[in-house]
Amino acid sequence: MFNKAEEKKSVVDMVNSSNVISKETNIKGDIVAQGNIRIEGAVEGSVKSKSKIVIGESAAIKGNLSSAEAEISGKVDGQVVCSDVLYLKKSAMVTGDIVTNKLVVENGATFNGRCQMGAEVNKSSKSPKVDELKKELASG
Repeated sequence: MFNKAEEKKSVVDMVNSSNVISKETNIKGDIVAQGNIRIEGAVEGSVKSKSKIVIGESAAIKGNLSSAEAEISGKVDGQVVCSDVLYLKKSAMVTGDIVTNKLVVENGATFNGRCQMGAEVNKSSKSPKVDELKKELASG
């Protein structure tokens, strides 16, 4: 029914897809996506993507984040694990540990927790929860 080219295209489309959770939306539960996720509402649970997670200024997350790349402008209460780059915008408020390869922090961002980055990301951390999140992100 489908040939290999169509099958490959649908996988690429799925990975490049974007999921948007609007300002008025409240979610209790975990979110797992292959593509990008943009959150403007409230989430109580973990958020995981193999691609990019964007947390808007109006967003409030109570749970862990794990992705290849993340941009945070809102409030996050939980651990954040990024295998590539984490951007903390000026309105960001993060309470929890961060594990990332690269960290970019704008003037005005608030971060309360521990941070591991660069070569340290691949080593075992002192936090079992952070180690568990790193394993989850690696396993996909």
